[in-house]
Amino acid sequence: MTSSRYDEASIQVLKGLEPVRQRPGMYTRTDNPLHIVQEVIDNAADEALAGSSKNIAVTLHADGSVSVEDDGRGIPVGKHPEEQVPVVELVYTRLHAGGKFDKKSQGAYAFSGGLHGVGVSVTNALSTRLEVRVWRDGHAHDIVFENGNLAQPLTVAEPVGKRKTGTRVRAWPDPKYFDSGVVPVAELAHSLRSKAVLLSGVQVSLTIEKTGEVRQWRYDDGLRGYLTEALGETETIVPLFEGQQFAGADDDSFAQGEGAQWVVAWTQEGAVVRESYVNLIPTSNGGTHEAGLRDGLFNAVRSFAELHSLIPKGVKLLPEDVFARASFVLSAKVLDPQFQGQIKEKLNSRDAVRLVGGFVKNALDLWLHGNVEYGRKLAESAIKQAQARAKSAQKVEKRKSSGVAVLPGKLTDCESSDVSRTEVFLVEGDSAGGSAKMGRDKEFQAVLPLRGKVLNSWEVDRDRLFANNEIHDIAVAIGVDPHAPGQTPDLSGLRYGRICILSDADVDGSHIQVLLLTLFFRHFPALIEAGHVYVARPPLFRLDVPAQGKRPARKIYCLDQGELEAAQEKLRNEGVKESAWSISRFKGLGEMSAEQLWDTTMNPDTRRLLPVRFGDLGAEATQTMFNMLMGKGESQQRRQWLEDKGDLAELDV
Repeated sequence: MTSSRYDEASIQVLKGLEPVRQRPGMYTRTDNPLHIVQEVIDNAADEALAGSSKNIAVTLHADGSVSVEDDGRGIPVGKHPEEQVPVVELVYTRLHAGGKFDKKSQGAYAFSGGLHGVGVSVTNALSTRLEVRVWRDGHAHDIVFENGNLAQPLTVAEPVGKRKTGTRVRAWPDPKYFDSGVVPVAELAHSLRSKAVLLSGVQVSLTIEKTGEVRQWRYDDGLRGYLTEALGETETIVPLFEGQQFAGADDDSFAQGEGAQWVVAWTQEGAVVRESYVNLIPTSNGGTHEAGLRDGLFNAVRSFAELHSLIPKGVKLLPEDVFARASFVLSAKVLDPQFQGQIKEKLNSRDAVRLVGGFVKNALDLWLHGNVEYGRKLAESAIKQAQARAKSAQKVEKRKSSGVAVLPGKLTDCESSDVSRTEVFLVEGDSAGGSAKMGRDKEFQAVLPLRGKVLNSWEVDRDRLFANNEIHDIAVAIGVDPHAPGQTPDLSGLRYGRICILSDADVDGSHIQVLLLTLFFRHFPALIEAGHVYVARPPLFRLDVPAQGKRPARKIYCLDQGELEAAQEKLRNEGVKESAWSISRFKGLGEMSAEQLWDTTMNPDTRRLLPVRFGDLGAEATQTMFNMLMGKGESQQRRQWLEDKGDLAELDV
C-alpha cells in the first residue's frame, strides 16, 4: 500500500477570509449566528463606550437578515495610507484589520473587547450578503459584499447634514455554516439589555419585523438597577454594595483608565445572579476579573471579622464562604485583555486579579467599617457557610475512614479532605515536584512526583499493575482501584476531585501525558467519565516587556509557538519596538520558580487546565485509536498513520 503524495503542491495557503469559511468554529460559535451579529453590536457599543454614540438600534428582518445601526463617528471611508483601499473595505475583508489595535491614550478605542481584529470580517465571511452604509463627512457612503467578497465598491450617496454620523450594517448569515440559521431572540435581547446597563444613558432597541414588536432599554441607574430588577423580590442580607474605581495617570501598577465598576448583593436563599463583562464584552465563563472580585470581597470580610474577633475557634473562612451567596454585576476595563478562545467567554489576563481585587477590597473595607452592623451580618453569614462546609467535609471523611491504604511516602498531601476542592498534581520529575510543592496552596493541592516515564499499561493485566511502583503510588494516592470499562467502581474512596497531569511543555512531556492518559483510560475509565482527570498546561515561553510610559513592565506567558507569535504581533501593534522585549524558553518545569509555576499553571484563577473527555468520537472510537497508538503489535498501523498524518505535526525548533 503506497502512502499519499506529500510535496510542495500539498501546502495550501488560505488567503483573505478563506480560513474563516474553512474552519468557522475557530472564529465563532457555529450553533447559531448570534455571535457574528454580536461582533457588529460590539462595534456599535465600542463607539458608545468611546463617548461617540447615544443610540444603538438592532432590527431582526423578516427575511432572516439582521441590521445594526449606531450614531457614532462612522467607519472611516478614506483610503488606507499603506493598503490604498478604503478603510471600510479593509475592515470587512481582512483578518486582523481594525481600529482596536490602537491602544494609546488618544487612540480610537483605548478600551475595547474586540482585540483579535477578526470580528466583523468573520461576520462578512459567514454571510451571503453584507451591506454597510456610513454617514460621515457630510455624505452617506455605501459598500456591499457577497460571500465575503466585494460586490459593490464604495460609492458616495446623497449628502446629509454635518451632524449626521454613524454606521448601519445589514448582514444575511449563511445557514450552511450554522446548526441553526435562526438568531435566538431571547439571547439577543439579553445581550442588548446588558449593553444598555453598561452604557449608562445609551438607548438600545430591538425591532422584530415579523411581529412588529419593539423593545427598548435605557438604564439611568446602571448596574444597581439591573441587579435589583434581576433579583426581584429576593431579600438581601445587607444593602447592595456598589462602587467603581479606575487607575489614574500616576498609578504605578496599571494603565490609566483600567479598573472596574461593580454592584454586589448577598441573599439568604434563591438563585444567585452573576454577570461579568470586560470592555462591554460578556464573559459568560467568568475569568480573572471575577476571581479578583471574589478575592477582594473575601479579604475585606475576613479582615473585618478578625478585627472584631467574630470568627469562632476552629473555623477557617475560605473565599467560597463569602462568595457562595453573592450575586453581582461586574464591568471591568482592561487595556489589553487576553481571552480564552476567539469567542471571548472567559478572561485570562492575570493582572486582572490584582486590578479588580485591590480596588474592591479597599472599597469594601471602607464600606464595612462605615457600616459595622452590616459588616457583622455579612461576617456571620460567611461563618455559617464555613461551618456548614466543614460539617459536610467531616461526613465525607467518616465515610472514607475505614480500610485506607498507607499513602506513598513521596506524596505531599493537602490539608483539606473536601473532594469538591482537593486536587493532586502528578508531576514529572523530582525537581519539578520540588517547585510544585513550594508553589502550591497546601490547603487543597497535593503533589505526587513521578520518576521517569510511566509504564505503557495498555496491555498490562490489571492484577499485574501494582508491580510498577509509579502506578501503585498513583492508585493509592487517588484512593480508587483499577477497573475495566463498563464497570461501576466504588468512587467513595476518591481523595481528590481533580487529578492533574503536570509535565513539561515539550515532546518528552507530551509522551508522559500520553502514558498517563493511557493508564487512566485503560484502567481508571470511570474517573474520566466523571470528569476528574485534567491536563495542566504550563507555558513554553515567557516574553519580558519593558515599561512603556505609565504602563509598568510586563511578563507575558505563552503556551506554544503560536501564542508567542500572536503575543509578539500584538506588541508590534501597540508600538513596542521589536528589540525591546526578550524571549525566554522554559526547558522544563524544573526551570520555573515556585512563584512562576503557581502563577501560570497551579493557581485556579489564572491557570489553563484542560479537562479530559472522550469527545465526539466516543469511548469505542477512542479505544480503537489507543489500540493503534499503544499496542505492541500495531507498529505497521502506526507507521501508516504517521505517514498519512505527518504533515499535521508542528516541529519544535
